Amino acid sequence: SLRLELKGYEMEEETCRISVAMASYNGEKYIGKQITSILDNLKEDAELVISDDGSTDETVAIIQTIAKADARIRLLRGPGKGIKKNFEYAIANCKGDYIFLSDQDDIWAKDKVETVMRVFEQQNCSLVMHDAVVVNEDNTKEIMPSFFEYRKSKTGAFANIVKNSYMGCCMAFRKELKEWILPVPDEIQMHDQWIGVLNDLKGSGSYMLDKKLLFYRRHEENNSDFSHNTLPVMIKNRLIFVHALVQKLCQKN
Repeated sequence: SLRLELKGYEMEEETCRISVAMASYNGEKYIGKQITSILDNLKEDAELVISDDGSTDETVAIIQTIAKADARIRLLRGPGKGIKKNFEYAIANCKGDYIFLSDQDDIWAKDKVETVMRVFEQQNCSLVMHDAVVVNEDNTKEIMPSFFEYRKSKTGAFANIVKNSYMGCCMAFRKELKEWILPVPDEIQMHDQWIGVLNDLKGSGSYMLDKKLLFYRRHEENNSDFSHNTLPVMIKNRLIFVHALVQKLCQKN
C-alpha cells in the first residue's frame, strides 16, 4: 500500500543490485504494460520503486494489483510537487547499486537490463544511456527509428548544456551518483539533463550504447516533447541550469 509519510533522503541500509525508479501520475492507459515489461527484465534480487504523485485515475489500483503478486514492487506516495520531485523521491528511496530510470508509459525491450549491465561490467563508466525507437500511442507504428540519430546524442558536460541529449527513460547509473544529483533543483527544467551533466563532471564517464532497448511512446499526455523553445527562453534556461550547477559544485567542494 502507499506509505502515509514521506521518507526523506536518508540512505537505505538494506541494498540490492538493481533498482528501477519510476514516477507515476494518472498513467492508467499504459502503466500496466510498462510494469510487466520491467519485471520481465528483473531478477528476484531487484526492485521496482514507484513514486505516485497523487493519481486520480486507476493508476494506483493497477500498481497495487500487480504488487500483490510480485514483492519486487515498492509503491510510495510521492511529494506532490511535479515530475522532477517525483523522480527525485523515487531515486532517493532506491536501494540498488545500479539505478534505472523509467517513465510510466514506455515499453522495455526484453534484454534491456542484461545488455546495460554488460556495459557497466565492460566499460569504466558510471552512467549508460541507450538508444530508443519512438512509436505511436498504441505501439503499432514507428515514428522515429532512432532517438540518438534525431538528437545527435553525445556525452560531455558542455555539449549537453548547449543541447541536451540525455533522456532519463534510457538511462541507468551507479548509486554513487546519488550524492551529487540529489536534490534536483526546483528551478531547472528536467532531471535527466541534470543527472547526465553531473555524471560527466563528477562520475567516471558516460557511455552511449547504440542499441534500441526501449519503445518510447508519443501521445498527448507526454511530459516531455521534441519541440524547441524560442531562443531567449533557451538562453534563459541554460543560464538557470549553469547557475544551479555551479551552486551544487561549490556546495560539495
